Amino acid sequence: MRHPIFAGICVAGAFALSGCDQQGSEDVDRALSDINVVDESNLNDVMLNVADPNEAVAYFQRTLGENPGRIDVQRGLAKSLIRARRHTEAVSAWNRVVSHNQATNDDRVDFADALIRNGEWDRAETELNAVPPTFETFKRYRLEAMVADSNKEWKKADSFYETAIGMTTRPASVMNNWGYSKLTRGDFEAAERLFTDAIRQDEKLFTAKNNLILARGAQKKYSLPVIPSSQIERAQLLYTLGLSAIKQGDTNIGKGLLRDAIDTHPQHFEAAVRSLRALENNVE
Repeated sequence: MRHPIFAGICVAGAFALSGCDQQGSEDVDRALSDINVVDESNLNDVMLNVADPNEAVAYFQRTLGENPGRIDVQRGLAKSLIRARRHTEAVSAWNRVVSHNQATNDDRVDFADALIRNGEWDRAETELNAVPPTFETFKRYRLEAMVADSNKEWKKADSFYETAIGMTTRPASVMNNWGYSKLTRGDFEAAERLFTDAIRQDEKLFTAKNNLILARGAQKKYSLPVIPSSQIERAQLLYTLGLSAIKQGDTNIGKGLLRDAIDTHPQHFEAAVRSLRALENNVE
């Protein structure tokens, strides 16, 4: 008489253990899923910030093929295309992002940035106008300033540049852009001040150094300012200054600066040699 009871207990125990195994399996699957999400998130960050840009593009294209509806993957692809300087493709990718029902104002600003990089200024302005004025970020104001520049709306551009500078702890690139805007308007003194400020903020920003030389050359200031520069940079700046002097009609000064550039460069400075030779042959 005990056997049926014992069998019943064993069956019940088996079902209980089966239930425990199933629950445990679900817990493990859930934990592994969470780990995979964390790992994937870390991998996405690595791809966006460290990996080769074209490898990042391939990774996000592959991931998007497996998860076509995920906006974070769509953003990753769009950003990696920008890093790879594949701007036409980036415009299409960002257009897909902003069409998503989870798109944000940041996405629209990034879309405008991609459009500007691709030379589509009118579309960029339209996208920025679609962003609420209450959405105030450094990138938004920087892009607004660039669009205003392209429209030659100088007063508006100055206002946006000034606001953008106040919203970042690294304003060097904005100062450089603002300085270049002043340079194109013919306000050389203001441009010189802004380029100098940009270099003070970022001593490695060679574009600002070269622009500073252009601003000084336009004022017929043919001496290099005291700024941090390597020997190669110094030679390149002398070369820029020499060309600027020649453009101003000060040919002899320009020739002297080209010779200084050749002597300063630690290697053979082909561009300067070619320019000097062409100038001397033309004079002869």
